[in-house]
Amino acid sequence: MSRNDAHFDAMLRHLGAAYYDSLHGRAAQADVARALDSVADHLGEEFPRHPGAASTAAAGQHDPASKHHQHHGRWHSRVRDVMTTSVVTVDRITPYKEIAGLLAEHRISGMPVLTMGRHVAGVVSEGDLLAARVRNTGGRRRWFTGRREEHQALVASQLMTSPAITIHPDAALATAAGLMSAHHLRRLPVVDPDGKLLGIVSRRDLLSVFLRPDAEIAHQVREILTEVLPGGPTGVEVAVHNGVVTLTGEPELAADNDLVQIAVRLTRDVDGVVEVLDKTSPAAVPALR
Repeated sequence: MSRNDAHFDAMLRHLGAAYYDSLHGRAAQADVARALDSVADHLGEEFPRHPGAASTAAAGQHDPASKHHQHHGRWHSRVRDVMTTSVVTVDRITPYKEIAGLLAEHRISGMPVLTMGRHVAGVVSEGDLLAARVRNTGGRRRWFTGRREEHQALVASQLMTSPAITIHPDAALATAAGLMSAHHLRRLPVVDPDGKLLGIVSRRDLLSVFLRPDAEIAHQVREILTEVLPGGPTGVEVAVHNGVVTLTGEPELAADNDLVQIAVRLTRDVDGVVEVLDKTSPAAVPALR
């Protein structure tokens, strides 16, 4: 085995070990990504890129769905790719009636409450406003008198939910979805490391990645196979229907058998993928002579 082949073999072993450790909680996805990048860089130097595998950046120049989002993840979007940067906000002294008016005017269900310097102090929502009304049910007649009563004097700092559950712009969309599901939220303020507001991401924003055309998803999956499998995508067929990816066939090299599962795992993280069906058969191991 040449020095170059030995080095490449070591990189593949490291990638396999990183992936195995990630499955058992002993390594992070970043460790797998770094190992995969090393293999991809080596393949880019030693082997010509498959004709059907253009770079993600080049694909984005021509694909209608891609031009709306610049992908900051290797094969999948981050929160910054789908978030809204034009955010309706209030400060801590904004009164109840003005908050209600802004929610109605912009047809939103909640908004961040900011301190000086655009730091997120909390989030005020329709639910918070209704909860304030419920607390005042004992004085229901007071609610409709038209006079400036207690509930009307309430301001955002008294109404908001605090501290706000926020997310970093480079977080994976799955992380944002998990936070929304766990805390029954419709939106998450997106903040920088200092807690300053950068944007907001909603449930609808997260679902927007599933609008990608099947052909675009298939193209990206083939790119993954090209990057991960030393033998390239030859022998492995990719079909996508309604976001469901089906892999069939047999990899060209027996050495690719273990790496197919890594490709499957990476495919699940591709934007727009609903499910991955792995129907590939392992490549035959050459008989020893």
